Amino acid sequence: MNRKFRILPLLLVIGVAIFATSCSSKLKPLTQNNFNVTPSPIETVGNQVPVTINGTFPEKWFHRNAIVTITPVLKYGENQEVVGTPYSYQGENISGNRITVPQNRGANITMNSSFDYLPEMLSSELYLRFDGRIKNKRSNLPDLKIADGVIATSALADVATTSPSVAPDGFQRIIQDAQEASIMFVIEQANLRQSELNKRDMSDWKRRVEEAFNDPRQNVNVEVSAYASPDGGLSLNERLAAHRERNTSNYLESELNRRNIDTEVFAHYTAQDWEGFSQLVAASTLQDKELILRVLEMYPDSETREREIKNISYVFEELAETILPQLRRSRIIANIEIIGKSDEEIMAAWNNNPKELSVEELLYASTLTNDENVKERVYQYVTANFSNDYRGWNNIGTMFFKQGDYAKAAQSFDRAAQVNPSAPEVNMNKALLAIMDNDLTAANELLGRSAGADGLDSAMGLLSLLQGNYNQAVGAFGNVKSNNAGLAQLLVRDYNKAKQTLETVENPDATTAYLLAVIASRTNNFNDVAANLRTAIGRDRSIATQALNDLEFAKYRTNQEFLSIVQ
Repeated sequence: MNRKFRILPLLLVIGVAIFATSCSSKLKPLTQNNFNVTPSPIETVGNQVPVTINGTFPEKWFHRNAIVTITPVLKYGENQEVVGTPYSYQGENISGNRITVPQNRGANITMNSSFDYLPEMLSSELYLRFDGRIKNKRSNLPDLKIADGVIATSALADVATTSPSVAPDGFQRIIQDAQEASIMFVIEQANLRQSELNKRDMSDWKRRVEEAFNDPRQNVNVEVSAYASPDGGLSLNERLAAHRERNTSNYLESELNRRNIDTEVFAHYTAQDWEGFSQLVAASTLQDKELILRVLEMYPDSETREREIKNISYVFEELAETILPQLRRSRIIANIEIIGKSDEEIMAAWNNNPKELSVEELLYASTLTNDENVKERVYQYVTANFSNDYRGWNNIGTMFFKQGDYAKAAQSFDRAAQVNPSAPEVNMNKALLAIMDNDLTAANELLGRSAGADGLDSAMGLLSLLQGNYNQAVGAFGNVKSNNAGLAQLLVRDYNKAKQTLETVENPDATTAYLLAVIASRTNNFNDVAANLRTAIGRDRSIATQALNDLEFAKYRTNQEFLSIVQ
């Protein structure tokens, strides 16, 4: 047979094979080996489930005329799923804005996606869904499972257990008060003039001292400070100030004795009142007052000061008329302590006649009881009788919040904001409600206006937790002892600190014990896992199902003691 004809069938077979390969209308399914997932297993960050998928299109796999769209899909529950961000790729013969994959070399790809977390996703699987087409002919590519489950420990952050901010009372057991009057003197004289003793401020001073002395809830003592102006020389002013103090003290003691007021009189004098002089000059409208003040700074010696100021003759004349006369005086001060009601008196008044109490005393009364019903009644009384005080509305809103009646809490906080929109406690509490509605942008804005609110550290820590900023959350919580604070420490893997925090939570609940069980699992302490899960399930039976499905405990699913606890 002719050699030429023997070669022809072989070439025909090869050509047909090449043509069939290049024109194949189907794509072969990829396998798990072509993809890896970070993190694995996938894990919540705040209330999101972010995932990064790295993959490879093998050499020769991607047809030059193919378009392939890959979509991450999280499947959970019974036939429930949520789709992530799709990524589209195209062969070398396709025009468009998709990512081009060379047929001969293949390509490495990266896909980032995120899902809103739901509790049902605790038991879930991550798949890739393929839509592959070659010249509009679809290839039947099945969904490919690439990862198991969701570790949802960060989702245990709970706004409902964050204490809302109670606006403080302004109650003071002892209030410091003072009544002051002055007796003025003529230059270089120390005698008390009748015109000074009959002044209105002297009459008011005597009346206030007498009132304070006769009130069993007030204590009073008297202070005399006598002065001479800086001019005239130190020795003269020393004698003059001492004489003015003595005359003033004798007069006051006589007046107090006449009114049967037995209180202490503390007296002292200042020979040259440079401090008062400086204050009066600084507050004056004197021309060149800055020059005088510089002289005071430059020369600490009294005689030098006086000489330098007198050398400025045009200024000294004005000083002699306006400033110096105000320094020739005796100041008399009644130091008064006003003693408020005792705790027992306040609660007795609340129970018998609340109208006797001021708003500060009422708000203070709410801190004297652990009975939540009494607290609520106090706040209701404040809102009814002091409706223009935001604190009543805010504080009753905190009661509704703790009771889980968030609609009433929102109404109360809104009313408080109408009265005082800048109140830090109100803004913090509205931020907690915004977090509850998953409006973290509004929450962040409100917390920015909450400086000084009690409990702000916990609210800021919670917001950082939900945003996935775990180190920032730890810093915000500081030394707070709460489930959320312990969770933040757990998520940054500071297990010893997290354990210490959770073990000192004031009112531990099922979540407290559950978090301790997670820490025990991560540190391979099964005895503590079992003990804490028993405690958690004892407080909340639904925890059993959660623990059974939680990948935090996946390594114990064949452990009979673990199964006996959670089943």
